[in-house]
Amino acid sequence: MQEQTFIPGKDAALEASITSMQEKLHSIGFNIEEASWLNPVANVWSVHIRDRDCHLLFTNGKGASQKAALASALGEFFERLSTNYFWADFYLGKSIADANFVHYPEEKWFPLDGGDSLPEGMLDEDSLAFYDPESTLDASKLVDLNSGHEERGICNLPYVRQRDGNTVWFPVNIIGNLYVSNGMSAGNSKTEARTQALSEIFERHIKFRIIAEGICLPDVPDDVIARYPHILAGIEELRAAGFGVLVKDASLGGQYPVMCVTLLNPEDQGLYASFGAHPRFEVALERSLTELLQGRALDRLSGFAEPSFELEDVASPQNLETHFIDSSGPVHWDFLWSEPDHAFVDWNFSGTTEEECQYLMERIHADDYDIYIMDYEHLGVYACRILVPEMSEIYQAEDLEWDNNSTGNALREAILHLPELDDDECTELFDAIEDMGLDEHQPVAALIGLAPDPGSLWADLRVGELKTLLALVMDDEDAIREGCQWIRHFEQVNADRRRVYRCIETLLDMEDAAGYAPNMGLLYGESVLQRARDLLDGSLRFWGITAPTLELHGCQIHQQLLAAYRKVHKDLETHSPL
Repeated sequence: MQEQTFIPGKDAALEASITSMQEKLHSIGFNIEEASWLNPVANVWSVHIRDRDCHLLFTNGKGASQKAALASALGEFFERLSTNYFWADFYLGKSIADANFVHYPEEKWFPLDGGDSLPEGMLDEDSLAFYDPESTLDASKLVDLNSGHEERGICNLPYVRQRDGNTVWFPVNIIGNLYVSNGMSAGNSKTEARTQALSEIFERHIKFRIIAEGICLPDVPDDVIARYPHILAGIEELRAAGFGVLVKDASLGGQYPVMCVTLLNPEDQGLYASFGAHPRFEVALERSLTELLQGRALDRLSGFAEPSFELEDVASPQNLETHFIDSSGPVHWDFLWSEPDHAFVDWNFSGTTEEECQYLMERIHADDYDIYIMDYEHLGVYACRILVPEMSEIYQAEDLEWDNNSTGNALREAILHLPELDDDECTELFDAIEDMGLDEHQPVAALIGLAPDPGSLWADLRVGELKTLLALVMDDEDAIREGCQWIRHFEQVNADRRRVYRCIETLLDMEDAAGYAPNMGLLYGESVLQRARDLLDGSLRFWGITAPTLELHGCQIHQQLLAAYRKVHKDLETHSPL
């Protein structure tokens, strides 16, 4: 009989979960490989898995054993397939944008009326007031990045409000901009997955609050930690390796199911506060430790920020976002104060997964937040995405207005036809970029939702260089000079291209370039000099690239992404519904 390993909070044995998910992924058409494993201290494992056919589809799992880590990674793979999160940052191409559906068959499109006001029927009264409090949000900004289909309108997905069971339509654009991966989960059962997703929301919400307010947490007594020898063993190995380790109760007086393990590095004075949440004290504590070491060997526990005395900087949205991404931002010195702001509570809210899920929902409702859930079962594994407006956002609601990921929708078609644009169209694109005030450091691929091939121009093309290339076509000497000077100081542009731009700048400064030609070739190299001349006289445009067009022709990595998308959505009919 096959060994069966059960761990707290899971409704099936690890072996059964792993086998089931592996078989289902294979049947869908995904070939999963275990790319790397780490076991830095006792009872702390992490694994990186990816699709062999498209390495952009990858997840990381963590746990107290190899099996637990692998089950975690496979579950995360399913959650990201089910919720389409793997494609959240990418344009899906014109064929899918025109298909019978873009995201899910149950999606609903709200047409734009030609004005700026949001169409009626989206969101509910409370969420609308939160996302657009001054009624100033331009409706066109809610067109999703993935389709960019303004003629079709704003794509919305149905979420069920848990307080009363009503369906509320949420724009895909809002979900992608503000919530990213927070509140997603897959599991052996509906309540197991929901418990995990809700726990994740608590973890990040309370973490942000503790960091932003500079709260000092109470230590967990040694005798309490000793109840969990498998967790204690990992902590002791970290200490033996020379790190300071603080084990903290982050429940804020027993109110929330959150724990914290903090690592202090005496080599560089860096501090890393890792949080974990679950209704079970033991699981929350274990997750804090495994999160601390996920994907990190002991020699990679450096580079975290020193504590700061500037609470305003620590509490800034930018720093909190950094803590979501990799926890490398600073925390306040008050976090290390000797007298905690709350007493230690030996809390535990364990029960069946149904009871634990119910407890978490009631706790959120008690704080007067609403919970919205969308369920996914089309891949044979239950998954969900949970939104809790005003609690589970990773990015600020104002970003919908000022830093929306759909900004590039208006530029995408022109950029993907770049080498085919005539001079007037290049001028129009240049002016549009200027009018939008885009950051010149922004990668063009990210702006338009392209997955660039390594080594291609798209892999490192920035807005500043794109403007320079357009200025060369326009023969705008002032703009060319400005662009070349920007590139001179931005070292992340390909080194060979940077030399060409420096040569262009020099040629513009010469009254009689022909007189310097022999030695210019020695100084820059004949091939560099020739390319600079060709770009200046217009015989070479945009480095000779071909136009990917809205179907992303020639973009191998992006085509791999689209092929994977079609595996997940086999009923996708790519014909125009209009």
